[in-house]
Amino acid sequence: MEYKKLDAEDMNYIQSVIKDKERILCGSEINEEYSHDELGDTVSYPDVVIKVTSTDEVSSIMKYAFEKAIPVTPRGAGTGLVGSSVAIEHGILLDTSLMNHVLELDEDNLTITVEPGVLLMELSAYVEERGLFYPPDPGEKSATIGGNISTNAGGMRAVKYGVTRDYVRGLEVVLPDGKVVEFGGKVVKNSTGYAMKDLMVGSEGTLGIITKAILKVLPLPKKAISLLVPFKTLEKAIGTVPLIIKSRAIPTAIEFMQREVIIDAEQYLGKKFPDSSADAYLLLKFDGNSSEEIEKDYESVARICLEQGAVDILISDTNEREESIWKARGAFLEAIKGSTSYMDEVDVVVPRSSVNEMVEYIHSLYKEVDVRIKSFGHAGDGNLHAYILKDDLSEKEWEEKMKAAMDKIYGKARELSGQVSGEHGIGYAKKSYLMKALDPATVEIMKGIKKAFDPKNILNPHKVCQV
Repeated sequence: MEYKKLDAEDMNYIQSVIKDKERILCGSEINEEYSHDELGDTVSYPDVVIKVTSTDEVSSIMKYAFEKAIPVTPRGAGTGLVGSSVAIEHGILLDTSLMNHVLELDEDNLTITVEPGVLLMELSAYVEERGLFYPPDPGEKSATIGGNISTNAGGMRAVKYGVTRDYVRGLEVVLPDGKVVEFGGKVVKNSTGYAMKDLMVGSEGTLGIITKAILKVLPLPKKAISLLVPFKTLEKAIGTVPLIIKSRAIPTAIEFMQREVIIDAEQYLGKKFPDSSADAYLLLKFDGNSSEEIEKDYESVARICLEQGAVDILISDTNEREESIWKARGAFLEAIKGSTSYMDEVDVVVPRSSVNEMVEYIHSLYKEVDVRIKSFGHAGDGNLHAYILKDDLSEKEWEEKMKAAMDKIYGKARELSGQVSGEHGIGYAKKSYLMKALDPATVEIMKGIKKAFDPKNILNPHKVCQV
C-alpha cells in the first residue's frame, strides 16, 4: 500500500479541526516516548501527534485521512508490549489520553460509560468509592480502558471473573472512513446480528477507534483474603494448581512466582517481601460477601496445598501484609526490566490443566538456549509471562538466543493446544508467531474482516495479521 506523505495542506486541515494548537505536535515537539511502547523494541516516529478530545475530532481526522490515504495509529497510554501503538508507517498518531472522562454511572443497570483515555486505576477507584466493582485487573494499572479493550486485557482476577470482553456491554467506534457507529449497548442479552462489539474487543486498533465504552460493573465484594503459600520447588508449587482448579473452589486469583523474581521486586521497591522461606510461591486470593462464604473455599485449598508439600500457609490478615504482597506482585514486570539491559516477553496461554507442564518447560529452557529467562503468571487461567533477558549479550547473540527461546516456547504452547497471546495481543512484534499458530483459512478470514472495515488499510497498518 502506498500512503500519502503529510504536507502543508494536510497540516492546515488538521489545524482547522484542532483549534488548540498545543494539541498538535510535529517534528522535534514529538516526545521520544511516542516512537515506541513499554518494551521499546519496535521504534518508529509519527509525522504528527494529535491529542484528540472528542468523537467529532476523531471522526473528522479519520474521514480526511481515509480520503487522502494517510496512515493513522491510535494510542492510549502506550503501555503495550507488542508494538500495537507504534506508527510503523509514520503518518498521524491519534493520542486519546485526553478523552478521559467518566460520562455516566447507571446504578439501575450496573453500567458505567467512559471515554477511552480513562485509566484503569481511575475507573477502579471511582466505582469502589461507590460500593461497586470493575473486575478486570491487568498488572499495568496506568493503562487506559481503550487499550485494555483493544487487547482484551485479562489480569489476575480472570480466574473467577473473566477478562475485559466479559465486561464490555457497548462501544462507540469511529470507523476508518470517519463514520461513527455504536455496537451493543446496555442490554444484558443480544442476539441481534453479528457480534460486532465483540469483534472490536481485542482488535488492537486495526478495525476502528473506540471513543466511548459502556462497561458492566458488579457489587463490591465485602470481604477478601489472600493466602501466600511457599513451596520448596517450583515443580511442587505449579503442580498443585491443577488440583486447586479441579477441587471446584474458585479463587479470585491464582498467581505463581519464583524467589528470584521476588528478589528483583524487593530491590526495585526497596521493601522486603513478607516471606523468604522458599524458592517458589503460590499467591491466592478469595473474595465474597462474608467471612463464612470465603473460608470454606480457602480452607479446602489450603488443605490441598499442604497435602502437596507446601511449607506453610500464610494468611494475609492485615492491610499492611496484603498491600506488601500484592504490591510486590504488581512490580514484577518493572523489576525484571530493571535487572537486565533489555528483555523481550512471551505471553502464552495454555489450557489450565497443562499449566504445570508449560511452566516447568520454560523453567528448564534456559539451560538449552543459554539465556536467562524469568517467568511468573496467572496460573489459574493458564496465562504465563516469560521474560527473556539480554544481560551482556552482543546484538548478534541476543537475536539468535532470543529467537531460539521464543520459537521453543511458542512451539511448546502449540503442542499443548495453547495460543500465542493471553492478554498482551499480537501487535507488530508477534505477527510471525500468530501466522504459525493459526490455520491459513482463519488468517484469510481475519484479513477479509480487516478489508471490510478498512479497504484502504490506513488504520494501524502492519499490525496483527496484516502484511
